[in-house]
Amino acid sequence: MAGETDKIVMILVTFFLGIPGIHRFLKKYWLSAIVYLCTGGLFGIGWIIDLIFIILDKPLFWQS
Repeated sequence: MAGETDKIVMILVTFFLGIPGIHRFLKKYWLSAIVYLCTGGLFGIGWIIDLIFIILDKPLFWQS
């Protein structure tokens, strides 16, 4: 049950706070989180891709 709750929380965080990269800060991907913060989620495209990857349980790309 905890795994499902974590996934739901991560989906919600990514949906509502993904453009500034908060979901990447939570996963401790510091470099990519700062880039997301400065570029608005890679101009929105990276944010959408991350949301899809989290929903499908795939690892996020560019994990640095």
